Amino acid sequence: MQATNSSNGKLVAARVVRAETAKTRVIGLMGRGSMEPGEALWIVPCSNIHTFFMRFPIDVLFLDEKNSVVRVIDRLKPWRVSPWVWKAHSVLELEGGALNGAVKPGDRLEFR
Repeated sequence: MQATNSSNGKLVAARVVRAETAKTRVIGLMGRGSMEPGEALWIVPCSNIHTFFMRFPIDVLFLDEKNSVVRVIDRLKPWRVSPWVWKAHSVLELEGGALNGAVKPGDRLEFR
């Protein structure tokens, strides 16, 4: 699946993996050494995350139920906890620096 910013037409992630079971949501990106360019993990449902046991920073998009971006965190470092984002229904995690300002709150993502 791919994620595209419908607000500006830019590709956000070429390969999105959806984590929606309890097991896949808990494991997330823990223990991995890195992410491939263009790769993302979409955690559904989710309104806050942690980066415990991770080895690299990530860019984080908090999305509401209509996949509109409600918060962006750039380069969240390992061993951190994100704020609780009350309006968030899901989270898209990407390699740190991947977004580079291409997505902002209010943008809407499409997943295909």
